[in-house]
Amino acid sequence: MKIYNKIVILLSLSVLPSQIFSQKKDPKTVFQVSDAWNAAYDVRADAAIVYGINDAGGNFKERAKSWKDKGYTIQFMTGIAWGQYKDYFKGQYDGKEHFDEGQKMKNGEIIWHGHDVPYTVPTAGYVNYIKGLTKQAIDAGVTAIYLEEPEFWARAGYSDAFKNEWQKFYNAPWQAQDESPEATYLSSKLKYNLYFNALKEVFEYVYTYSKSIGKKVKCYVPTHSLINYASWEIVSPEASLAQLPHMDGYIAQVWTGTSRERVYFNGELKERTFENAFLEYGSMVSMTAPTGREMFFLTDPIEDRSQTWADYKKNYQATFTAQLLYPTVANYEVMPWPPRIYLGKFKMEEGQEKQPLSKAYGTQMQVMINSLNNMPVSKNEINGTKGINVLLSNSIMFQRFPIHEGYQDPSLSNFYGMALPLLKRGIPVGTVHMENLELKSGLKDTKVLIMSYANMKPLSAKNHEVLAKWVKGGGMLIYYGKDDDPFQKVSEWWNKDGNKYNAPSEHLFELMSIKAEASKMSYSYGKGNVFIVRENPKELVLEKNNDKTFLDIVAEAYHNTKTIGKLELKNNYYLERGPYDIAAVLEESISKEPLHIEGLVIDLFDPELPVLHGKIVNSGEQAYLFDLNRIENKKQPQVLCAASRIYEEKTTRNSYSFLTKSPSNTMNAMRILLPSKPSGIVLKNDANQIMKEYTASWDEGSKTYLLKFENNSNGIQVNLKW
Repeated sequence: MKIYNKIVILLSLSVLPSQIFSQKKDPKTVFQVSDAWNAAYDVRADAAIVYGINDAGGNFKERAKSWKDKGYTIQFMTGIAWGQYKDYFKGQYDGKEHFDEGQKMKNGEIIWHGHDVPYTVPTAGYVNYIKGLTKQAIDAGVTAIYLEEPEFWARAGYSDAFKNEWQKFYNAPWQAQDESPEATYLSSKLKYNLYFNALKEVFEYVYTYSKSIGKKVKCYVPTHSLINYASWEIVSPEASLAQLPHMDGYIAQVWTGTSRERVYFNGELKERTFENAFLEYGSMVSMTAPTGREMFFLTDPIEDRSQTWADYKKNYQATFTAQLLYPTVANYEVMPWPPRIYLGKFKMEEGQEKQPLSKAYGTQMQVMINSLNNMPVSKNEINGTKGINVLLSNSIMFQRFPIHEGYQDPSLSNFYGMALPLLKRGIPVGTVHMENLELKSGLKDTKVLIMSYANMKPLSAKNHEVLAKWVKGGGMLIYYGKDDDPFQKVSEWWNKDGNKYNAPSEHLFELMSIKAEASKMSYSYGKGNVFIVRENPKELVLEKNNDKTFLDIVAEAYHNTKTIGKLELKNNYYLERGPYDIAAVLEESISKEPLHIEGLVIDLFDPELPVLHGKIVNSGEQAYLFDLNRIENKKQPQVLCAASRIYEEKTTRNSYSFLTKSPSNTMNAMRILLPSKPSGIVLKNDANQIMKEYTASWDEGSKTYLLKFENNSNGIQVNLKW
């Protein structure tokens, strides 16, 4: 964990860490924005990721400078698969049009991201164009490059540009992906490799060029989770990118729009936002943790699709809670597109007129995002039985479209069938990425691994060697699958070059001297066990009350690890991180019992920031609390939580002062810890004028002062005396 700041004490005057946050080398909180700075959405995170060379009317240098002048670290983001690249597509770039490089469906139509913005086949010319954009951004002084969303639609693959790439990659004539399962698989594998190579080449260029001018510019990939891309029938290089030499990390693009995707559980298809978000963030953590790459978690207070403010708030709380339950990640993209949030209008409830952001939701949102500036990495762990994981591979994206006879996987149920029965019963199931198996920590802390080749296939025989060695050393492997889908027969390593396995699982079992029998489920290998169930995991969630046997097998496997204690079933998740309590109580679980959190706490999901003597969290709800009993230095006056960012804190024996900033025309609420009730308070605006419009109240039990006033992005000086 990096040490970002120091506490400096000089005689009776102390300066708190937030006063010198700008001295941090690496941004902890960021946001992406295409527009120039504006007081209405002056978010006050560490870095502004300015979007697009040609976005928002161009003038990238001027837009970037407008944020830099306000104290932000400046970074750059643009799409790798799409963007405002009309000069390239319309011929201004090199004298010829390039719309033929758009991703085309079978009917010949291009898949568009916007007007004259096609999803693109990343040809050599296109990749060179993207390099030119990154050069302009580097020359403008950015410290990092983000190439977002390397996306190739599964339903695309019919353009001449793609056919040419097929010929070069396979050294064979193009095959229409709808002709056979093998053509589908090969098409997706090519799409995957095209964007892998595109990013590899651009990142190499960024590294080389920035080094040549004496700079170190980092490279990141903002991307949806592997789970979401597979669900939405998109192919992307995902986990493989983490091992690129000049790739520094990811932004996990998880938000309401991805997590509200309807999934099956107990025979019912519906939105399960918290559960989906938990699995999505988890897959991003497991994708990067073994590689040591950085990870930023994204949430969005609204989403791309138009919903009501009430809907946004409910789902924002769910995704926000899910991200905080991963204590090893403490870097965040606090929001995308702040103008859309602060200046947009949406319905309060269905049928009502569209309204701007309410003062209450704005306050709550700003309390939440400003708390992320102080969110610590923690060694604490989420409650519940750990070490039970589901195996994932990038190839889970390869079988999604089109649907072939003999294979259906509605709503990615072959994955959710292995995960949701556990997650819904309070087991914080994780994921393991097959691409990381060969790394030293690829299976670290995994006691029980659940896998299936019903919806994905192994990309290397080496993966099986690692799994077999792990089982021999005491691992518990549960294999679910009939191995009867048509993708088992695609021309791959397990059935060519001397291999003649009917299914890839046969190779895995052979390595462990297992000859699977219909009448037998449990097998021993070394110190471990293998459980083989000839049932596709989708059946565990597509049918009602069909997961009991699965849970029994998981329990048996877990107990075979010689772990002290039984498999813990419950209906909640809870984690303590520094002074913060994060909790979620599940619906559709083992009970509807509420979770009781004891202690003196501030409710951070309530814009009034009430001090509570305990909190009851009901089924289907989440909670975000500040525990007053876990303040590190209770004698130090300090802002515990606020709908603004705090700077220039100064303390004497009988006074405490600070500067506070947040978007203008929003309402601030803050809880301030003080030795005693203030006898005097003075608020001054940026013109050094005394402000009289504020409300305040003292809570003797917590020794906290609740102060509320209207924010100003230029800053408001607060002076308190006692």
